[in-house]
Amino acid sequence: MTAEQTVRDFLEHLAAAETEEALALLAPDVEWRNTGMPAFRGDRVHQMIRDMEKRGVGFEVRWRHVAADGETVLTDRTDVIKYSGWETSFRVRGTFLVHDDRITVWDDAFSWLELLGSGVAGLGRVLTAR
Repeated sequence: MTAEQTVRDFLEHLAAAETEEALALLAPDVEWRNTGMPAFRGDRVHQMIRDMEKRGVGFEVRWRHVAADGETVLTDRTDVIKYSGWETSFRVRGTFLVHDDRITVWDDAFSWLELLGSGVAGLGRVLTAR
């Protein structure tokens, strides 16, 4: 499998709530980085993803562009996070490193301002729908 296909499969499994299939594409010592947050590693990443599923947090990925060079995959996408009628969507630039068909680094960069604005708009939609 190519590095690009590994990343696509990983995010699509997350979107389909196929948690175990998604986790199988992460290296045991994976490092997950998000803008302005501490990095999470290994089992902690697995726990966080399982917790999101357990709490009913939904995820959708809307692909814009993907570029791959060997083991490095760059994604330009819109991520949608959903929870109990609320949703937020925001643009994400991801960098993934893939070794032996497993993601070793998952580094997402995004605008906190865009995330916050979309989250507040999502809350407004929930409140006006009642």
